[in-house]
Amino acid sequence: MDEIYNLLLLKAEIKNGTYRFSGYINFTVPLPKERVINAPHYRDKVIQLAINNVLKQIYQPKFIYDTYACLDDKGTHRCVKRIQHFMRKAKWEYGDSATIVKIDVEKFFYSIVREILKELIAQTIKDKETLDLIYLIIDSADEIDILGMPLGNTISQLCANIYLNIVDQYAKRNLGLKYYVRYMDDIIIIVENKERAKEVLELIRKQVETKLGLKLNDNKSKTFPIAQGVNAMGFKIYTTHMLLRNDSKKRIKQKLRKLKDLLIEEKITIEKAEQILNSWYGHAKQANSYAFVQSLLQRFDYIEVVEKKSNGKIKKIMKIKRGVIEDARIQRALSA
Repeated sequence: MDEIYNLLLLKAEIKNGTYRFSGYINFTVPLPKERVINAPHYRDKVIQLAINNVLKQIYQPKFIYDTYACLDDKGTHRCVKRIQHFMRKAKWEYGDSATIVKIDVEKFFYSIVREILKELIAQTIKDKETLDLIYLIIDSADEIDILGMPLGNTISQLCANIYLNIVDQYAKRNLGLKYYVRYMDDIIIIVENKERAKEVLELIRKQVETKLGLKLNDNKSKTFPIAQGVNAMGFKIYTTHMLLRNDSKKRIKQKLRKLKDLLIEEKITIEKAEQILNSWYGHAKQANSYAFVQSLLQRFDYIEVVEKKSNGKIKKIMKIKRGVIEDARIQRALSA
């Protein structure tokens, strides 16, 4: 009953214009790199989810096909496969002179100019009450900093895609780039040679700076031969194969070392541990990772890979060896 009452109350606040944002809950996440998360309260999440569900239906058809972050039926795995597909096509078309342009926006979420974002949204959304509500959420970030969108806001990812759609459209319509892929603020382009690559990098740099008030990360924005492969979304991608990146391997080793102790101390359930493992394993299976997975199985005695039948198909999953964990718990109890 409380849920229904609170939803009706929230609906009334939206309709009569008395809804006010409740502020942020702040915390830090350490991996994959340390970030400060500013998360809205639950009632504000409900509002943002409703807005996001409507806006994504309006905006997704306006985006280019080859943008993959936080969109329905997209994601990292589709993105890396598309990058490899484009690399193969470019290698076939341009030969060994094919050159990759890799672009990264410096402190992207923290640098978004909110006034520019609001202008971009107003080009599509014309209803004043709807705009006022969206602006209320965007302007709530004023309590955090003068620039940027909070990572914890549900609509921040969609707003980020709206923002960088300016670059996507410029790349496709003005520059005519065939082999162009974006995953949030990471952009991969393949062109015919290094001269064209340098030209494209500088043209997009100018677009990012003049139209969006952003800067490229000079350490991560560069050009290099296609034979060198490209690091993206946790993989090292080549035309012929794909590998897990070394930092991805390092993180799973660290996690596996900690996970066994957590299981023995019953600070995590076996079901939750298997969920974590299979999330990573699903990622790893996209690459040529068989030898690395086998090395993990030899090194960590409490995990195994088994076959499971699902919807008439056989697939491999990671499991916790319950007997190993139970024996370790007994040993710890006896030595206490």
